[in-house]
Amino acid sequence: MENIEALLLEPVGCLAEFPAGPFHKISIRLFDRKGKGGMSASRTYWHLLDLIDTVKTPFDAEKKTFAEALEVEAVDAASIYEDVAPALAELNSMGIRLIVASSLSRKAAARFIERNALGDLLSEVYTREEAGGVKSAPLLKALGDASLSSQKTMFLTDTLEGIKVARVTGVHPILMMNDPDESLRLAMHNPSGGVVSMHEMPDFLRLIEAQNHRG
Repeated sequence: MENIEALLLEPVGCLAEFPAGPFHKISIRLFDRKGKGGMSASRTYWHLLDLIDTVKTPFDAEKKTFAEALEVEAVDAASIYEDVAPALAELNSMGIRLIVASSLSRKAAARFIERNALGDLLSEVYTREEAGGVKSAPLLKALGDASLSSQKTMFLTDTLEGIKVARVTGVHPILMMNDPDESLRLAMHNPSGGVVSMHEMPDFLRLIEAQNHRG
């Protein structure tokens, strides 16, 4: 793996623990889906993204407002992981570009960043509005607009869907191992690496650089 220059971040499940309820409500109201109860917030969120991805035309104003309101509700109920801000600050000091590339609405992503005082740590923010789509769209928008090399870019994810999206865009999927059993299952899909917490990310990137230097 080449030395990493940028890290793409999806807040849901990777930077904070979100509630599943608001995402589930969007699926029910806007797509008339009963949903799959009992799933984690991340899996519920990515299930919603699959539904959004099937929509041929954008949400009308009413649906857009409804979805945004519930996403903001999810942000307000989310608990950021305590090691996120220190880890992002350290990564910043290492020259790593930190970019939110999320399928959340612009309003929800901005609320998350403001609520957790992350703005000064991030280089750019791309949401489904800027990207004109979800899942791979925000990652591709980030790669293009920020002139990033996909082989020098990582995407942090805690779902199989996120691993697949990273592969589609050519970036390295890095598994956030929140749940031991789920992480064991996801590890069989061969992500490029994994961390138990954001605290490990700076040393992970230093290890890659050291290995390349020795090579």
